[in-house]
Amino acid sequence: MQGAGNQFVYDAGHSEHMKPQLTFVAASLFVLIVLRAEHPKTIAQTTLSPLETRCGWIDNPTPANIWFHDKDAQWIIGVQGGYQLDDDNNEAIPVFKRGQWVKTNVGNYGYGCACLRMRVNKETKEVLEVKSSRARPLSACRKDPALKKWRHIFK
Repeated sequence: MQGAGNQFVYDAGHSEHMKPQLTFVAASLFVLIVLRAEHPKTIAQTTLSPLETRCGWIDNPTPANIWFHDKDAQWIIGVQGGYQLDDDNNEAIPVFKRGQWVKTNVGNYGYGCACLRMRVNKETKEVLEVKSSRARPLSACRKDPALKKWRHIFK
């Protein structure tokens, strides 16, 4: 309320109208904090690794489901109905020669041993980029002591 000489005069009667607005603002802030805690960070905010060469098992059991298992983790390349590495990234699965790929399903679905030059999100375990890949003999992964924890999957 304006008083004489353009001075602001506080009118205690208007404070009742401010309570719903303050409650709304407080509730909105609370919701934003809760949502922020539940949703993953954006790529710019996550723990990104530099490009690095990782060797391990590529597992492609069914359409659109592809994982890479190395000494550190099971990395997601693609999950049907979920995360998928960019379609333009054709380097994720190398060309496997005869004897380098074990078929576990109809078609060419299965697993093989490979090294990938890639960038990952260490928090979400997603593969963000694959610069290159090369197939390795199955024996290389079978004999690697760092991959021992995956032996129950890849025989």
